[in-house]
Amino acid sequence: MKIDTILSKYEPKSENLIQILHDIQDHTEGNYLKEEDLEKVADYLKIPKSRVNGVVEFYSMFSKKPRGKYVIRLCKSPPCFVKGAFNMLDELKSQLEIDVNETTKDGLFTIETTSCLGVCDEAPVMSINNKIYGKLDSAKIKKIIENYRKGKSEI
Repeated sequence: MKIDTILSKYEPKSENLIQILHDIQDHTEGNYLKEEDLEKVADYLKIPKSRVNGVVEFYSMFSKKPRGKYVIRLCKSPPCFVKGAFNMLDELKSQLEIDVNETTKDGLFTIETTSCLGVCDEAPVMSINNKIYGKLDSAKIKKIIENYRKGKSEI
């Protein structure tokens, strides 16, 4: 989807910035925000590009570099940490053969960490493109990754 089409869906008001950025990122191959698109957003909303960049840099869900088709965010909050989040991170890294902020060679997966996903009662937790997976263990992670490789998001 072209950026002009995305922008036309929103009134040119600064309070639409985050929704616009999400929409653009969701419709960009590589799951990221391009500099030229950020300039167009700033122009459309009549706000400084530095403000747009500030929002992009502040929120961890936005990226200015290409990522995989499936962005895995593992929660590293205290409840998830206590329940083994770092063991789950090691499992993800092992399964995918990449490190945090890297993308698999096939372009399918990128691993990121986040401060909180807001579902502490399901710890340890990860999201894949905004779908939440909780009460993780090594076997569950393996099954989730296998299913995504097959094009399925259900476990």
